[in-house]
Amino acid sequence: MTTATFSPATEARLATARHVADAVLFEGYVLYPYRASSAKNRLRWQFGVLVPPAWSAACEEHEFQHTECLMEPRPGANLAVEARFLHTTRRIVEQARPDGGFETVRELHLDDRVLVPWDEGVEERVELTVPVSELDGDGAAFPFTRPACEETEPVRDATGRTVGRLVRRREEISGVVRLSTAELDGPYRAVRLTAVVENTSPWLPEPSGDRDAALPRSLVASHLLLCLDAGAFLSMTDPPQWARGAVAACRNLHTWPVLAGEPGRTDLVLSSPIILEDHPAIAPESPGALYDATEIDEILALRTAALTDEEKREARGTDARAAAVIELADSMPAEVLERLHGAVRSLREVTGSGGPDGSGVERPETPWWDPGSDASVDPGRDHVLVDGRPVRAGSRVVLRPGLRHSDAQDLFLQGRSAQVEAVLHDVDGGVHLAVTVEGDPGADIRREQGRFLYFQPDEVEPLEDA
Repeated sequence: MTTATFSPATEARLATARHVADAVLFEGYVLYPYRASSAKNRLRWQFGVLVPPAWSAACEEHEFQHTECLMEPRPGANLAVEARFLHTTRRIVEQARPDGGFETVRELHLDDRVLVPWDEGVEERVELTVPVSELDGDGAAFPFTRPACEETEPVRDATGRTVGRLVRRREEISGVVRLSTAELDGPYRAVRLTAVVENTSPWLPEPSGDRDAALPRSLVASHLLLCLDAGAFLSMTDPPQWARGAVAACRNLHTWPVLAGEPGRTDLVLSSPIILEDHPAIAPESPGALYDATEIDEILALRTAALTDEEKREARGTDARAAAVIELADSMPAEVLERLHGAVRSLREVTGSGGPDGSGVERPETPWWDPGSDASVDPGRDHVLVDGRPVRAGSRVVLRPGLRHSDAQDLFLQGRSAQVEAVLHDVDGGVHLAVTVEGDPGADIRREQGRFLYFQPDEVEPLEDA
């Protein structure tokens, strides 16, 4: 068993998977608008946080991740394991005093940025290579430690004068990677691999301690990369028929393993705290990391470019990664931004007995979303039963949007009477009522432009039949 760096061949296989693994590692690292003062950035580190055991006992977070997956190793196969996580680093801002000393401050203003206290994430890796044959039964444990340290970085203004410094402190953390295998019964030589990453830091919290104190001793965004040099992993999402029972019996706690690397490869697994599909990939249109996957790149890029100069100064001072996002948004060419607007991933040909152009493809005269493409629906004549009474175009109803609370503005229409203009069916089988509110002076204009308010049948009460 070894804990050396990977061979060039293994390193090359892992390189593609790391591209996606980096997105897992830094997911939610800093959120739009990329300022430390933003409420969104005051509660951080939400995925894959493995806290010290003493803190886990006092909260609902966990000190370990437990992965189980199936593999078919060849004789003499080696398993390469890379445990990856962020080590939280406390950054303190100090301002230079006239006497040559420094004092801690909440802000340090420079021409191009505003420096503030912040928790940075330093990437850590635990790399192991072990023969699969040595993991049978009790397996093996690989403890690791990352020592405490303190670093200082001078801060200089545009003239080169030292105006302050950044003090970065990291606490000692320790953990262990446990690996074991068990051969499965059956006609195929399949093995269940168990991989556990555990935080074993002995830190004891103060009685009044909180999560903020535990984070520097935690493994943040923890995940695993597993690679076989001879053999294959089985998909846990879409296993072969013979392996489905064994897959269902696997236990995966606080993580989920998927096949990684290029499509078609089966020698790599990414076990992630974020549920992914097999062979996840970064969209080729993405111009760079934006760290906020709750939004699409186009919206984030446009919003970031629209920040005020003062907001951008604070974002640049928040973190080097936040500063890179600002520069990316400010320097993004128009053609790159245009690519973010949408992309066709696949096309499906609809074949028929023939077409007017002789291509053999039937092309409807109206698009699928146009009511005219389906003669079975007629918004002007269709009806829906509400409380046993038919409601159709021309029916009067009382609006009761309080049942759904889908739109805060709808609450102002509670109890108002309205006229149904059309009964609409969506592609998922849902029914919607297009209405105009009685007494609305712009109702005629809305009808002319086809701009209505929409409610579902359980959000109205019928007043009378049409």
